[in-house]
Amino acid sequence: MKLTGPLARVLAAFLADPTEQRYGYDLMKAARLASGTLYPMLARLMDEGLVTAEWESQPADEAGRPARKYYRLTGDGIRIAREELARASLDATGSGFQPSRPSPQGAA
Repeated sequence: MKLTGPLARVLAAFLADPTEQRYGYDLMKAARLASGTLYPMLARLMDEGLVTAEWESQPADEAGRPARKYYRLTGDGIRIAREELARASLDATGSGFQPSRPSPQGAA
């Protein structure tokens, strides 16, 4: 998985509460993405088995609103999302490893 900025924002939105189901518009707002970016990304995550989706049954009291499709990270999705975001955080801040440099010639 290539972790891009938009993908990192989507994964972070999911990881805010990994057990919560999220619908598309909610994810669009949380990740600050347009639908044309979000939905293809969700489709790829589903193809990779990292996200599942299911349609809600139409709520009786909200007959005017179409049914929502809810997305949730799978167990593997949670694990991989955490690993990828942690790796990206280390890459951004540095891992603390400082390679040794040879001392300049003639230095004491």
